[in-house]
Amino acid sequence: MGSDGGPERRAVDDGPNGRQEEGGWRLTGSLEEFLTAGGAYLRSRPALHTVALTVSDALGRRGLDLYGDEPPRFGWRAVSGEVSAVLLWTPPHVPMVVGGDEAAARGLARVLAEGEGPAPGGVGAPVEQARAFAGEWARTTGQATRRTFRKRLYRLGGLHRPALQPGRARSAGEADRATLERWHDGFAADVGATVGLGAAAWVDAGLARGGIRLWEDGGRPVAMAVATLPVAGSVRVTTVYTPPALRGRGYAGAVTADLSARVTAGGDEAVLFTDVANPTSNGLYRRLGYEPLAEFEEYAFGAGRGEGSL
Repeated sequence: MGSDGGPERRAVDDGPNGRQEEGGWRLTGSLEEFLTAGGAYLRSRPALHTVALTVSDALGRRGLDLYGDEPPRFGWRAVSGEVSAVLLWTPPHVPMVVGGDEAAARGLARVLAEGEGPAPGGVGAPVEQARAFAGEWARTTGQATRRTFRKRLYRLGGLHRPALQPGRARSAGEADRATLERWHDGFAADVGATVGLGAAAWVDAGLARGGIRLWEDGGRPVAMAVATLPVAGSVRVTTVYTPPALRGRGYAGAVTADLSARVTAGGDEAVLFTDVANPTSNGLYRRLGYEPLAEFEEYAFGAGRGEGSL
């Protein structure tokens, strides 16, 4: 037992090939080792693994302190020599479990519960894996778990452009910075979460890669959509936002269709996430030609006993 009465926690090993843990999991603090072991697995299904791919790519390009001062943690699970699941954890964000099955998720929950260092504040994974991890975490630690979010991943089939809207699309520039920072914060408030980086850093990154697309009407920006850099032939459309006073006029659909067309014209596939509980966004993206691919859940862990919504 640890000094706080909870399970004894062990350190992540930064040595070659990570530390062998329960159920075939290996943990490491090395991004290079992680990508050597699990990179091919991630690239094998780029649409389904979009977040892990873009986050690991960003860490490689911009440094391991991109998301915070606490170092990231990585892991992979191999069965008969084949990687079948990976872990990507960039504190202060919750760990991301990619692939695997319920048994793999439960095994990882036990590994992290017994590991040294800060405990995760939650988990995000495909629905069944997320529930398995959260349930095992509650059983192992006695902490309550609560589902905080359910999202649906879409992939673009054939693009169906909406009826022509007034205005035009253009790429954002430095002159748009104040608007972009304000819209970043508005989007974060709408979804109830941070958007990876603070507003200023988010704008810096988006402008540097030319990934922010605006729809303007009457000479003023009225909506935005953002594209990640392509990784393994896949681009995620994200941060689709229209200020509340301008909603209901088709601007979000217009800018999303424009950006989606640019992505596919470059030879990449377009994917995006929505909140399952938001019928407006789900309806819009289906009308544009996006097709459901998978669903994911996020859980928060807290003090006290019980399993929250499980």
